[in-house]
Amino acid sequence: MSTLTIPALPLPFAQAFAGLMAAVARIGSRVVTAWRHRGDFVVLASLDDRMLRDIGLTRGDLNDALSEPLWRDPTAVLVRRQSERRAVRVTGAVIDRLPGRAAPSIVPDAPALASHEPPRRFAI
Repeated sequence: MSTLTIPALPLPFAQAFAGLMAAVARIGSRVVTAWRHRGDFVVLASLDDRMLRDIGLTRGDLNDALSEPLWRDPTAVLVRRQSERRAVRVTGAVIDRLPGRAAPSIVPDAPALASHEPPRRFAI
């Protein structure tokens, strides 16, 4: 005799249940990753300003990253800020080394020394 195998659930229900479980697993994975990134952020926030400056960040960068929604990675903002600063620093160093670009003189010009007016202050 042969036996017939009948699934416990009809096929559409089984597929829907499998899809639902896959979605729950994806959301769970994202929550765990976000939790881990927030933990990394706490470590960065515990550093002092000098140590943050060494890695190319500021307290303002940390505040901006923390203002991101919970489902976004705050460390991505920090990586982007640090990369932007590094690019500007490298580009500025390359421009300073171009031929024909001399550093400005630190000696004031003679007419400014001859006048008896106090030096002007620049307001920002």
